[in-house]
Amino acid sequence: MSPNSDPAIHADPNDSWHGIITKKGQFPPEQDRYHLYIGLFCPFAHRANLVRHLKGIESIIDISIVKAYPKGDDNGWPGWRFNGENGPDDVYPGATEDKLFRIKFLHQVYFKADSDYQGRYSVPVLWDKKQNTIVNNESAELLRWLPTAFDDLHSEDDQKTYNENVPVVFAALNQLESIIHGSGGPYILGQRLTELDIRAYTTVIRFDVIYVQHFKCNLGTIRGNYPVIHEWLKNLYWNVKGFKETTNFVHIKENYSKSHGDINPLAITPLGPFPDIEDGVNLNFGAMEPGVVKHPHVLKKQKELYGTA
Repeated sequence: MSPNSDPAIHADPNDSWHGIITKKGQFPPEQDRYHLYIGLFCPFAHRANLVRHLKGIESIIDISIVKAYPKGDDNGWPGWRFNGENGPDDVYPGATEDKLFRIKFLHQVYFKADSDYQGRYSVPVLWDKKQNTIVNNESAELLRWLPTAFDDLHSEDDQKTYNENVPVVFAALNQLESIIHGSGGPYILGQRLTELDIRAYTTVIRFDVIYVQHFKCNLGTIRGNYPVIHEWLKNLYWNVKGFKETTNFVHIKENYSKSHGDINPLAITPLGPFPDIEDGVNLNFGAMEPGVVKHPHVLKKQKELYGTA
């Protein structure tokens, strides 16, 4: 274990890291002290990066982005990789080199924090450059305190930041709608349930019940604007074992509404939407007219990111 490891933050080689950035703690908020490792494919890393953008702290916390694939063998080894793994021409669009250490694999970051680490090499990872260790790699924990951790440091145009980043969310939803429609469903890539479905589900299931009102992502809703994604989501929830059983809307809604004092200072949990998820599933995806949010900024961002609009 790293000599910098506090057992309360990282108990042993099988444990994650659970540090918090706070003025009176081991990890105080400082400009350019922390670095975030993410993957653009991962909903958990997406949460942390979305907060980073919505709070306008991109200049305070830089990021390194792993490639979307390959992940490794059946056991996940050697894990996520950075650009430049096989030389300067090894570039996966949208990914980056490791900006801190110029290393090839994410697991090497974990081993820098704990050379005996035996857990998963997952994203997101928040790194402390001063103490040379991991602060936190639990997305749910990051989501609770990251929105307010740097409030005393940064001055931002909140409206400008919001206007720039919400269209990115809906550009991605427009693209997902098109992909599922094109595959014919019932899963993202067609007839087979894959990792993509699991990753997308954990974000989309929260969209109408939380993200629309809590993060003001109100250019559209899944149930109102994306008929194909809506049927895909309902099919997973109602018809595929494990999805409904592991989804608790009370926990989801109360976590967000009662944990983010800067966003929801009265900690009021909205009653709606009702129901949390609608019943009845139409699996004839190919016959549906795919939906799209046509806000001009969304369409512009969709063309920039995906080459379509």
